[in-house]
Amino acid sequence: MGLFRSMQVFVATVDEGSMSAASVKLGISPAMVGQHVAALEERLGTRLLNRTTRRQSLTDSGRSYVEQCRDILERVAVADQDAEAEQSEPRGQLKITAPVTFGAEVLIPALKRYRVLAPQVTLDIALTDRNVDIVDEGFDIAFRIGELPDSRLIARRLAPYRMMICAAPDYLKQHGHPGHPGDLANHDAIGFTPASRSPWKLANGIEEIEVSPRMSITVNSGQAVRMAARAGLGVIMQPAMILEADIKAGLLVQLFPDWHLRERPMSLLYHRDRRMAPRLRSMIDFAVSEFSAAPDED
Repeated sequence: MGLFRSMQVFVATVDEGSMSAASVKLGISPAMVGQHVAALEERLGTRLLNRTTRRQSLTDSGRSYVEQCRDILERVAVADQDAEAEQSEPRGQLKITAPVTFGAEVLIPALKRYRVLAPQVTLDIALTDRNVDIVDEGFDIAFRIGELPDSRLIARRLAPYRMMICAAPDYLKQHGHPGHPGDLANHDAIGFTPASRSPWKLANGIEEIEVSPRMSITVNSGQAVRMAARAGLGVIMQPAMILEADIKAGLLVQLFPDWHLRERPMSLLYHRDRRMAPRLRSMIDFAVSEFSAAPDED
């Protein structure tokens, strides 16, 4: 008799309360149910069920073994579902949340590549700088910047959110090119409102410095901060992944390339669920490939 089948029969016997009831559920004879249970007991060298003409009950060994059987059967079922899901085309709706600037400047443009991979998936995206509770608010996945608290969610580390200081060529032509981070005290800066009061911290391996530029403009939109810099209104500190295209296009100039600015971790959060839908798996795989510096473990 197959061990896996005997486990199925044993669990059914316990769940249904008797061998005769299990036989009806499984479509086999009560005698065959008894043979499966007896085969397990012989294999283990211990009794699993106390049986009388009127009732049955689990032995101590039986109580422990049935839970292990349940876990094994569930894992096999999940493996079968995962294998089947791999053959299924991702489809359905995904609800995603991400920080506003990252979402608008980085995630949304990248989704053109995702749509080629998963054309049957529809995306409902909410951009907010609030830390959304994705379980309570019904989201499937979240991009999160910053340190994460302990959570019931799975977190995948993506490439860190590296910062960069830039200014427009016109601004530098008019106000001069700062040669040292300390010179920023004499320059106009454009600040992102939530972080505008924090000093800018830089290090080059020998020296560390904190500077507080003169915030001539503060605005609650990261995109507006970048546009103000492009217009020549001042110096900005923004994420490198957002500024790199403007630097390549000559619209902004990176300042202090030999200095290191703080990095913030970036993570992908999603539900802890063994039965992961193909649409969710497709987005996780895409995000890790698109935004990760190195693979990480679930």
